Amino acid sequence: MAAEPYDVIVVGSGAGGGMSAYHLTRSGLKVLMLEAGRNYDPVTETPMYNIPAEAPLRGVSTPDKPFGFYDATVDGGWEVPNEPYTVAEDSQPFIWWRPRMLGGRTNHWGRISLRFGPLDFKPRSRDGLGYDWPITYDDLAPWYDRVEKLIGVTGAGPPLGLTNTPDSPPGCLLESPPPRAFELFYAKGFEAMGIPVAPMHGAVLTGEVEQMEGRNTCVFATPCGRGCSIGANFQSTTVLIPPALATKNLAIVTNALVYQVDLDAAGKAKGVTYVDRVTGQHRSATARAIVLAAGSGETARILLNSKSAKFPDGLCNAHGMVGRYLMDSTGLNVTGQFPALEGLPPTNDDGMSVSHTYVPWWGYDRHAELGFPRGYHIEIGGGRGMPSMGVARLLGDDETSVGDALRDRLRQRYGSLISFNGRGEMIPNDDCYCELDPDVKDKWGIPVLRFHWKWGEAETRQASHMVTTFLEVIDRLGGTPVGEVERDGRKAISKGGEMIHEVGTARMGASETDSVVNQYGQAWAVPNLFVTDGAVLVSSPDKNPTLSILALAWRSSDHLATLAKRGEL
Repeated sequence: MAAEPYDVIVVGSGAGGGMSAYHLTRSGLKVLMLEAGRNYDPVTETPMYNIPAEAPLRGVSTPDKPFGFYDATVDGGWEVPNEPYTVAEDSQPFIWWRPRMLGGRTNHWGRISLRFGPLDFKPRSRDGLGYDWPITYDDLAPWYDRVEKLIGVTGAGPPLGLTNTPDSPPGCLLESPPPRAFELFYAKGFEAMGIPVAPMHGAVLTGEVEQMEGRNTCVFATPCGRGCSIGANFQSTTVLIPPALATKNLAIVTNALVYQVDLDAAGKAKGVTYVDRVTGQHRSATARAIVLAAGSGETARILLNSKSAKFPDGLCNAHGMVGRYLMDSTGLNVTGQFPALEGLPPTNDDGMSVSHTYVPWWGYDRHAELGFPRGYHIEIGGGRGMPSMGVARLLGDDETSVGDALRDRLRQRYGSLISFNGRGEMIPNDDCYCELDPDVKDKWGIPVLRFHWKWGEAETRQASHMVTTFLEVIDRLGGTPVGEVERDGRKAISKGGEMIHEVGTARMGASETDSVVNQYGQAWAVPNLFVTDGAVLVSSPDKNPTLSILALAWRSSDHLATLAKRGEL
């Protein structure tokens, strides 16, 4: 384990922090990783093969386990004891997910790994909305290649040639598992509408790759959201942190809630101050460079709380950019019940817990007729996997039965539900941001975040289009919607933060007047301070952000390592 003096302190251990530690330690730098949550070992803590019937309440969601009993998240969720946040009175709803565990959200996430496309980096140049990135797709493409080869991503096959849905070069992707019966079924509906269906890119090993020694191929038996004791899916705790520790250049301190970046007399970052969440003691650590990768919200909170005579409004906030342009993915769900899928013989539909196929956005050249800019992709769930308490949705509200009659109906209809889940792009706006609450503090006296949120008309119209699309495909396949369906996008759209894709708050740019960091995540105001999490994203494309966070973090860490070797820190 690395010992003081440290070259770099990395705050956070998820996608951005894990990748930063991985590259920096392998570059020979001594790294201290500070994680606000507890230690977590998926090898020993993952409940592999356990079925819902073996869990309390058959595994359903509870306040302390919002995604069910088996979900990997420990000590975190929408609410974290002793660590509140607030939402402004005039704001639309916003909820903030925090994992509070080693590896962060990479233990719990859906493993969907889609590259941003060329249009995603220059949205303003295309339609005049939002902001352009200071980099292009070609700048990040080599880092996407490296990440896909390192973590293992499915989706190999003939080039699709779809607009703004990049094909990876040969050798980057693993074989895709074949579509399951319900995926072949729903594809017919979309194809009849002229909408493409594509293999999903999922961060799950379906074959052996040289860089993945010590990991095993997926056995299609345990949902990825539980974590993975055999290392088949990607999570920082099995793929990034172990090789970093193996270099002997990494030290990890857990339950270390960082709340301040410390500066020296010259205005350079010299370290951080944190509170031990168990003992309540406040401690400091020093290093030649600091990497913030605590997540968009927490990174903004650290910067805003790092006040000094030089930065009275928070570190790197002279132009009021910290906390601004907070974004999340749009989202909503419509579920259909399909008689064509009733009464089928029992089959093993486990496969990857990630969808084997999905629907990429198809309307890039149709925005004028659609009535909204940007777009969304569709993630589809279904099949005949291990049942949970959700099986009750198979019965209509007007149906009553008990005993054998109830069991027969459930068996007849089991596997006949398909859920259609839209995930779309949000355009950044001036009404979505976070700031320090002037009155509320956490248990340790640290000011908490106050969120402001408002969906724009572009997003609510997009949500309406999602509902219309899902209802049409359900109808084409002879199904009926389950429950009441809200068609008004203003009411149907997800809450801010609900998709757990919040990004922005410390975006990169070409000038310090309208951004916090440069194209390498390096702070304009403090050159030995870097941000390598989702806070640096300039836009929030419909593609899930984790793969891009990993690629950006690797690129930024490589730049940091180069500066360190030159003695420029």
